[in-house]
Amino acid sequence: MSGPYFFRLLWLGFALCLGSATISAAATQDSAIAVIVAAGAPTPRLNREQLALIFKLKKRFLEDGQAIQAVNLPANHPLRRAFSLQLLGRAPEDFDAYWSDMYFHGVLPPYVLASEEAVIRFVATTPGAIGYVSHCMVDQRVSIVLRVESTIACPR
Repeated sequence: MSGPYFFRLLWLGFALCLGSATISAAATQDSAIAVIVAAGAPTPRLNREQLALIFKLKKRFLEDGQAIQAVNLPANHPLRRAFSLQLLGRAPEDFDAYWSDMYFHGVLPPYVLASEEAVIRFVATTPGAIGYVSHCMVDQRVSIVLRVESTIACPR
């Protein structure tokens, strides 16, 4: 096959590939989980291992001495499941025995809030608070300290 028809097909194929790559990049960003702190608060440099310690309440203070207030979504929330599997390596229900043991030692699990908007409000107004929401939910009230890849699509 040659001639103008061939070049049109070639161009169309190229345009479709370019368009799908753009959509894929946007979908990846929309499906990411954003770990957040209050806007204007000192943004701690945290890696995945440090965040795992924070959400297991084994790291309770930042380097500057600020107490950390970790906050979770409900255990049955798809974003919590994705966050827990990605960051902690286990499903939320797999931590029942862990939290029972921690409770015996006087440590309560992180706060649990009903929605992503509630997490944003809590983090934005509570000194030392850290939480997670869908990347698309982030607004000027909070700052992102880490992005965690996910397959959970943004709520629309």
